[in-house]
Amino acid sequence: MGKYRFETDEHELFRTSLRKFLQKEVEPFYEQWEVDRIIPKSVWLKLGEMGFLSPHVAEEYGGLELDFSYSVIILEELERVGTSLTGVGLHSDIVVPYITTYGTKKQKEKWLPGCVTGEHITAVAMTEPGTGSDLASIKTTAIRDGNDFIVNGQKTFITNGIQADLVLAVVKTDSQAEPKHKGISLLMIEDGMTGFSRGRKLDKVGMHAQDTAELYFDDCRVPADNLIGIEGKGFRYLMEKLQQERLVVAIAGQVASEDMVEMTLDYVKSRKAFGKPIGAFQNTHFKLAEMATQVELGHAFLESIIESHIAGEDIVSKVSMAKYWLTDTAKQIASECMQLHGGYGYMEAYKIARRYRDVPVAAIYAGTNEVMKTIIAKNMGL
Repeated sequence: MGKYRFETDEHELFRTSLRKFLQKEVEPFYEQWEVDRIIPKSVWLKLGEMGFLSPHVAEEYGGLELDFSYSVIILEELERVGTSLTGVGLHSDIVVPYITTYGTKKQKEKWLPGCVTGEHITAVAMTEPGTGSDLASIKTTAIRDGNDFIVNGQKTFITNGIQADLVLAVVKTDSQAEPKHKGISLLMIEDGMTGFSRGRKLDKVGMHAQDTAELYFDDCRVPADNLIGIEGKGFRYLMEKLQQERLVVAIAGQVASEDMVEMTLDYVKSRKAFGKPIGAFQNTHFKLAEMATQVELGHAFLESIIESHIAGEDIVSKVSMAKYWLTDTAKQIASECMQLHGGYGYMEAYKIARRYRDVPVAAIYAGTNEVMKTIIAKNMGL
């Protein structure tokens, strides 16, 4: 796809240097990480060294103090390599912003430098075995005990769950609160805290190199100083930050679609059937014309949303539209592109097979697409 309107020469240099880094340090090893079901910690440290982790963090904490447009470039280039790198974007653009926005100076000094270098990998723990989209109904409790909170509960489907050093946990500090969401707070739980353990690394349909885990808190003692923001305001903070989280997912969906159309276009030009390239058949023309149109429309819509987001506008409805439409479109494109690859599309040796496995979850996480439609309808006054 073409460049975004907001891209300058600096953005182009940034993209070039990131792409070179990924070609050298990531692409040659990616297949092996998919087999190993993990991305080595050393890669996080290299990303940090190059300035590709949390570039928005203030210079005083070791960051580059760049706006979200640079994050867009990082998110795009990582997704182009593969969806299993999604934990990097989650760390930089979903979890760390909670610290930069709601954290105290002491918390920022303690955690942000490591988040920038890759020494601290972060995760956000919202989902529980019995609670997904209905966040207000979480069961994990954090009960005050002097200068600490005692945390009990279980979380699941946690991205970066195995490797995380810092887990931003969504907890109930007041189980009696009415309405329920007023009892929710955010607590930073650190690796090694007594009573904090990890379950198995979950075996997923796709995104194999991305570590996803169950987390357990059994009388886990967490200092009250680890409370992010004000007690009882956690739900509000989550709502404020979910706009960017869903935008991150929408960007990944768009890039996946672009990548699949590109690889399929190359494939149909070279693969022959009945004595001519598959690309010569009218059905192929129509399918690729349709997908190219969807990709073009997606790019334009996404560009306008990114610009509005950088400008600080409230675009919850539009982001919900983009998240649902772009991820649903990516699922449809994955299916069409695999079909155009024929039998080879079903072989692991072809990247389309991996895309076909990796794409569907984007319609589920960061709020299911059904939840996105509910938000859109509510904002339409329904």
